[in-house]
Amino acid sequence: MTHVPIEAMPLPHGAMALETYELTKRFGSFTALDGVTMKVRPGTVHALLGENGAGKSTLVKCIAGFHRPDAGSIQCDAREQEIASPVRARQLNIGMVYQHFTLAPGMTVAENLVLAGGRIPALIDWRSKRRELKEFLASTPFSLDLDARPCELAAGEKQKLELLKQLYLKPRLLILDEPTSVLTPQEADEVLGHMREFARSGACTVLIITHKFREVMAYADDVTVLRRGAAVHGCAVAATDPGRLARAMMGVTAQAGQEATPAEVSRPRAAVAADAALALAIEDLCVQGDRGTLALHGASLSVRCGEILGVAGVSGNGQRELAQALVGQRARLSGSVRVMGQVFGASRAENRELKVRSLPEEPLRNACVQALSVAQNMALRDFDQPPLARTGWLRYAAWRSRARQWIADYGVKARSENAAMASLSGGNVQRAVLARELAGEVSVLIASNPVFGLDFAAVREIHQRLLRLRERGGAVLLISEDLDELLELSDRIVVMSEGRIVFETTAAAADRQVLGAHMGGTHHESEVSTA
Repeated sequence: MTHVPIEAMPLPHGAMALETYELTKRFGSFTALDGVTMKVRPGTVHALLGENGAGKSTLVKCIAGFHRPDAGSIQCDAREQEIASPVRARQLNIGMVYQHFTLAPGMTVAENLVLAGGRIPALIDWRSKRRELKEFLASTPFSLDLDARPCELAAGEKQKLELLKQLYLKPRLLILDEPTSVLTPQEADEVLGHMREFARSGACTVLIITHKFREVMAYADDVTVLRRGAAVHGCAVAATDPGRLARAMMGVTAQAGQEATPAEVSRPRAAVAADAALALAIEDLCVQGDRGTLALHGASLSVRCGEILGVAGVSGNGQRELAQALVGQRARLSGSVRVMGQVFGASRAENRELKVRSLPEEPLRNACVQALSVAQNMALRDFDQPPLARTGWLRYAAWRSRARQWIADYGVKARSENAAMASLSGGNVQRAVLARELAGEVSVLIASNPVFGLDFAAVREIHQRLLRLRERGGAVLLISEDLDELLELSDRIVVMSEGRIVFETTAAAADRQVLGAHMGGTHHESEVSTA
């Protein structure tokens, strides 16, 4: 495995040189880390890539003191350190920003920053402390109101506050766990750009977990790829490309002369027929949110047969309520939904007659009965229809036989068709639900974040199946917070912001920055735009 050597002298202002040697961590009989050796140069951004379950989180949690390794060592500035707890990691000036927010929502920005310090005096001189905090904010590129509360902030501002909490402690090593998952493209570029500048100034070293090749290529200096708990590839970013990284993640050896193929690059496919029938038509749909206010404000969109329409937007802008209203999980206040020209109310009979299927977010919770077997879950749509039932009798043997076939066809890893659905991994739950939802003819598939949290192999497989459905003439409404996914798969893209459709464009003409401006609500056109 090729690595860029660590420089002997640390950079000024405390950027840390980090090295793990043969780091191993076991959970019972499962080896999560298998002798991982990694070198992180001081004052650089080092990316960690790998499928879910590859060991990325376990590795950084060992460095941050949340796990104690069973073997191997961690060296900070060429000195071996035993990091037995997060407290010890903090003493070494190692900070970590988690994928999910850890803010106190009812406290102010100022109070959250003070709380991050750990040791809080019984009496705080707030006049002096606010002066100190203002000076600190002036030294960073992030601007936040000290009196604002996280519950009032947008997701991007919350992520900036999480970063500020760690920067306030002046870390020598800053670990970021998927820091851009809730950000618009502009916010992601801003945050990662600033982190790169902090590193290059020598203020700290940055170790970032990401699943986006674009972020690695644009902002990282070096990269390490983990697979099945082992470090299988490491190099300078300038010496690699997305195709090589993808093959390292998957364990695929390139053939001689084979060109690298980034996972994000979509394959050429036929254009949607101009006279294709409307498969799904939504007019002026209004839906109430959980707090009693409107979550969807007169949304209108349509999807033709043989088309994938992508719905982009930062989480919390009405996408979840749109999907729930379409599949019958949430009442519709007004507006209409038609499938193949017929009024669609999302009843079980209408789903069967009009061939409407769905792949909801968190399918184990929203599309399965966890305690039932894989075979029983696969039969939920048609358990009472031939050939699974006959003259009022349920034919359990037919359920199991079909389930075994689908398990083989979709590569579902399960002990057997009788295993409880809850025993499957996230990717295998998705495969099992897909097998059920894509069986037979499908007119419309409503997919909500269909690959969220899944590993590289599951993402690629599910994307291929969505494209095959499109090729067969099915219509796909693809709701996703991953702009790369939408740009790869969609024929057209609409943007949702504050419960409204605010922008529409063909995927071929889509501009990432324009999409991000609409997603973030910073575009000033008052009407829906069409590129």
